Amino acid sequence: QSEDYKTNVATIRAEIEAAIMSCKYGPPQLVISGAPGSGKGTQCEFIVQKYGVVHISTGDLLRDEVKRGTPLGKKAHEFMSKGELVPDDVVIGMVKNKLDEPEVRECGWLLDGFPRTAAQAMALEKEGIHADAFLLLDVPDSVLVERITGRRSDPVTGKIYHMKFNPPPNDPEVLARLIHRKDDTEEALRTRLVTYHKNVEGIVGSYEPILRDINGQQSEDYKTNVATIRAEIEAAIMSCKYGPPQLVISGAPGS
Repeated sequence: QSEDYKTNVATIRAEIEAAIMSCKYGPPQLVISGAPGSGKGTQCEFIVQKYGVVHISTGDLLRDEVKRGTPLGKKAHEFMSKGELVPDDVVIGMVKNKLDEPEVRECGWLLDGFPRTAAQAMALEKEGIHADAFLLLDVPDSVLVERITGRRSDPVTGKIYHMKFNPPPNDPEVLARLIHRKDDTEEALRTRLVTYHKNVEGIVGSYEPILRDINGQQSEDYKTNVATIRAEIEAAIMSCKYGPPQLVISGAPGS
C-alpha cells in the first residue's frame, strides 16, 4: 500500500485490526453501571468514541418517547404526570424498540445504568436481550461524597466540572452560571447510595459470567484516573466479548 516500509506496515496493521474486529466480534453490546459520581458519564463518552456504539439512557428514551407521543410514550406520560414510576414493561418495551433500530443493530449499543433491578435484568433476558459485558464502576462511598459535593454543571454547554478534580475554566462568565444541583449534597447522596447498593446487589448475579468490576478510584489525579479506568474498560470489553482470538493468516513468501 506504500513504497515506504514503515507506512506500509502501519497501514496493513490497521487493516488487519479492522478485519479481526469486523469478522469475529460483531458490534459490541454493553451495559455499564456505577453509583452517582463514579465517573460513568465520562467513561460512556469514551466507549461511544472508541467502539462507535449507540449510547442508550432510559431517561433520554422516556423523554423522547413522551415528546413524540408514541404509544409507549403516552403510557409513560400517564404515570410521570402523577409523579409515579414508569412500569418496567413500558421501559423494557422502549429499550427493545431502540435496540431494533437499524443504526443500533449495525453499530452495537451501550445501556447506561440499566437494568437497575433484578426484575429488569430478568425482563431483558426474557426479551432475548443479551449483553457481551457488564461493566461495574466501583468507587468507595467516601470518595463519591467528595466527588458529588464538589460537582458543578454548566447549563449552557452541559459540561460537568468538579471544583477540585476537574475545575472549570477561569472564565468569569462560565463561573457565574455554574449550578450546584440540589441533590448534590452529602445527605441526598447517601440516601441515593442506599438504593443503588441494594439494586446492584440484586443484579450482579444475573451478569456474573460477563461481569467486570472496574476500580473507579485508582489515582488522586483526575486525568491519570480517567486514563487508567479507560484502559481497564477496554481490556474488560475485549475479554468479556471476544475471548482469545483464533486466527489463520496466509501470504506469499515476503508478503
